[in-house]
Amino acid sequence: MDADLFSDLPAPEISLGEGAVLLPGFAAGIAEELIVGIEQVVAQSPLRHMATPGGFRMSVGMSNCGEAGWITDRKGYRYDRIDPLTAEPWPLMPIAFHTLAVQAAASAGYQGFFPDACLVNCYQPGARMSLHQDKNEKDGTAPIVSVSLGLPAIFMFGGLQRGDRARRYPLNHGDVAVWGGPSRFHFHGVAPLKDGDHFLLGHRRINLTFRQAL
Repeated sequence: MDADLFSDLPAPEISLGEGAVLLPGFAAGIAEELIVGIEQVVAQSPLRHMATPGGFRMSVGMSNCGEAGWITDRKGYRYDRIDPLTAEPWPLMPIAFHTLAVQAAASAGYQGFFPDACLVNCYQPGARMSLHQDKNEKDGTAPIVSVSLGLPAIFMFGGLQRGDRARRYPLNHGDVAVWGGPSRFHFHGVAPLKDGDHFLLGHRRINLTFRQAL
């Protein structure tokens, strides 16, 4: 049998827990279109290293698009319709972003997902995201959709308590993770990014995280 006969079939999804799945390569086919959209977003609302309420500078460069953007500063974690850096509304969410998020959520069993916020995270080698919960959204019943582009990373997915053991999953270019339902408020994060050279993004990993925030 021809070994290439099934080469275009999508890889099977990987269960991360009840209500949480990893969809390998789900976004790979439109990666270049997504990158064009990212460039348009950050041209309007540049990447920046935000500070936590405790005053710590985050290692990941961030921006947002959509009706609202997630921000952090001395006042706390929250969503705002205005970019504090530009004093203008966040850029509109590109159609390709919205369509991908809706399709990925549906593929994971979450029909009717309507993301109104997309957090753009840019990782350079050494950048990381510590274990945390996404709990600033008004609708906690909607899932989170997270898209990986560029350099590979290690995704850590734990439990409802910070001290619960976090399993580690490799994330590759085009992979999409979706979690909701019983796993919606599980702690998760990204291990320090290792250096490399990706054919589209060079020494970077970009993560798009879609949420139904308002």
